[in-house]
Amino acid sequence: MMTDPIADMLTRIRNALSSRHEEVNIPGSKVKLEIARILLENGFIQDYQFVEERTPGEIRISLRYGDEGRCAIAGLKRVSKPGRRIYRRKGGIPKILSGNGIAILSTSQGILTDREAMTKEIGGEVLCYVW
Repeated sequence: MMTDPIADMLTRIRNALSSRHEEVNIPGSKVKLEIARILLENGFIQDYQFVEERTPGEIRISLRYGDEGRCAIAGLKRVSKPGRRIYRRKGGIPKILSGNGIAILSTSQGILTDREAMTKEIGGEVLCYVW
């Protein structure tokens, strides 16, 4: 039984990057699809697709590497966990690496980046940091 599916997603991506895999398969869910969408929009991954071969479905993420083989994702950190939820108001949303990274938040208006949440002036649960 998996208690933290978002941490599992981040760990699978981290492990695939360290092993230099081109793709990684992750069990699908709506929240994970939104996180993959945000990673794509911010240039951290090359592409993603939802594959419905099995009942829950899978998300296939194509990882992105630079010209010299460097990973586009330098780090992933899970912030809010099932045992300890971390919430931030609109003014308390942290800047990751002085704006070079992103924080992904779960808000009342969906899954957003820190910049989108500040623009809409809303806070929420801080899911993870990506840089």
